[in-house]
Amino acid sequence: MPTPNASIDGVIVIHKPVGPTSHDVVVCARRALGISRIGHTGTLDPQASGVLPLVLGQATRLAQHLTGTDKEYIATLRFGATSDTYDASGEIVTQSATTPSRNAIAEALAGFLGTFEQIPPLYSAKMVGGERSYVRARAGKPVQPPPVPVTAREIELMTIAGATAEVRVRCSAGFYVRSLAHDVGQVLGCGALLEGLVRTEAAGFPLGVAVPFEVLVTGGREALRGRVRPMEALLGDLPSVTLTPEGVKWARHGRDLGPRDLLQPLTVMSPLVRMTAPDGRMLGLAEPAKARGFLHPAVVFSYN
Repeated sequence: MPTPNASIDGVIVIHKPVGPTSHDVVVCARRALGISRIGHTGTLDPQASGVLPLVLGQATRLAQHLTGTDKEYIATLRFGATSDTYDASGEIVTQSATTPSRNAIAEALAGFLGTFEQIPPLYSAKMVGGERSYVRARAGKPVQPPPVPVTAREIELMTIAGATAEVRVRCSAGFYVRSLAHDVGQVLGCGALLEGLVRTEAAGFPLGVAVPFEVLVTGGREALRGRVRPMEALLGDLPSVTLTPEGVKWARHGRDLGPRDLLQPLTVMSPLVRMTAPDGRMLGLAEPAKARGFLHPAVVFSYN
């Protein structure tokens, strides 16, 4: 039986409820799993629920790469009101009795498909003048964060009930669904805010595989450790190469890898490539080396 501080490498996917912060979930996971080296792969607001993958042990070194993957959400938009936070938790700024038609909503949403410059909410974690934007806003010193390029790959209007609509959004990292709700309301002329948000996919993991938060809090340590997914489950959409035994040794020493260090030729060169040992274990990530056709180990995991 592993000791309380035994190392665990991999990811556990949690279904975060409305209320706790992402950091709260990390703290609970550290206590429940008996390990300290845990991080998350992208903050989920307290008012939102859904998929929150937690990286454990050596997998924390992949957090920045997992954070940059696409996300999917089911958002509930309420028309006829705006708030200072762009969601239902904030102070109402404007109200309108106008309820837009389904066609009007669909047309407005379609205008945000693709890549565009999005202005983050004032109440966001964006850094402005060395401070978090929400800290400045709460202190009465609001400064609008600058726009950032984001991509909405899919926007689907699902259902409409009175002044609310459910919308599925698949988007790039850094996309604010709160801003989408606000901006759609501005296009329609009646205002809108985000009334509810569920993240249904993150880091390639759908909501259906997530461990309920209640299980994280009350479940036994060994049962939870059995829900940890291995390193090999991460970043599966990247090109992968299997190294020769000699290549494994060179990778661990940080040396560039050439064609003879690979069991099969690399057919697609991308900014990141998964490195795998002959026994199937994930060794880490490589990036293109200066020499054409060679790889340079960027992240290398240590195994006994």
